[in-house]
Amino acid sequence: MKDQTFDEFEEILNQGYQVYFTYLENRYLVFKTNDNCYTKKLVYQGSKNPPAKMAMITKKYLSEIYSFMEEVEYKYET
Repeated sequence: MKDQTFDEFEEILNQGYQVYFTYLENRYLVFKTNDNCYTKKLVYQGSKNPPAKMAMITKKYLSEIYSFMEEVEYKYET
């Protein structure tokens, strides 16, 4: 993931992949919903501060947290 740019990451989402990642001790699933619109779902809560279970996020927000994502996994549903 360190060698991957955000543009490459965004293209993977545009191709229909779902991406699991860890951010601030929590495990999330993100996928593209519409142009400039993504859905972020909480899969596992690792911190004591409860985040939203599901949220609509923008490309700007996704690009801001991109460099802090850890343990990234890609899944493609047919």
